[in-house]
Amino acid sequence: METYGLIGYPLGHSFSRAFFTDKFKREGIDAEYRNFEIKEAAMLLDIVRQTPGLRGLNCTIPHKQAVIPLLSSLSDEAREIGAVNVIKVSPDGSLKGYNSDIIGFSESIRPLLQPHHRHALVLGTGGASKAVCLGLSRLGLKWTYVSRTKREGCLTYQDVTPETLSQYEVIVNCSPVGMHPHVDEAPALPYTALTPRHLLYDLVYNPEESRFLRLGKAQGATVKGGLEMLHLQAIASWKFWHQEE
Repeated sequence: METYGLIGYPLGHSFSRAFFTDKFKREGIDAEYRNFEIKEAAMLLDIVRQTPGLRGLNCTIPHKQAVIPLLSSLSDEAREIGAVNVIKVSPDGSLKGYNSDIIGFSESIRPLLQPHHRHALVLGTGGASKAVCLGLSRLGLKWTYVSRTKREGCLTYQDVTPETLSQYEVIVNCSPVGMHPHVDEAPALPYTALTPRHLLYDLVYNPEESRFLRLGKAQGATVKGGLEMLHLQAIASWKFWHQEE
């Protein structure tokens, strides 16, 4: 039996495990999906040695960057983004890293984009935001980071005024603000300046509709949560694990 799994710490509710367990059952695939909760990225090598039939792993925080030196090779996207969330385990034990964030995000947001959507604010500067920015660039949008702390090339939340929002009509939340259990929180933005021309996208998927999205919807903005992105990422993971090199 083949084994797949998720590495990260801590691991609570796992979307990936539920998704693939259901997939294996529905499609009659003789495989299992396991959660490997590891504090140190270096423990990845122990998992590979100690798990017969291991064919692929998903990788989540805090190991998306730390696993890179342990891998045999990287896809072009993973190298450019500087983060890995899919690892293919070959029969010879070699490990190749991929990034499915850009696929999930790009395919999910593309149908919602309108010709006037030319500039985007990206809330948060973590690993997922790098994939989002690459996806936005490939979709023809210019983007600017928004960070809680002052840094070169970034706006702070205090810098985001109603005038700013008139220039940036796509806003992507890559921060964990508003994620369960902190469902009453939302990024600090002047939401009343939003209009029906705006598109708000939230990588948060639990809850399915965050306060960030509800505040945007109240102003007539188009909104999208992160659940479809997760599904698309999972589908991409399966393809990476089984593609011929």
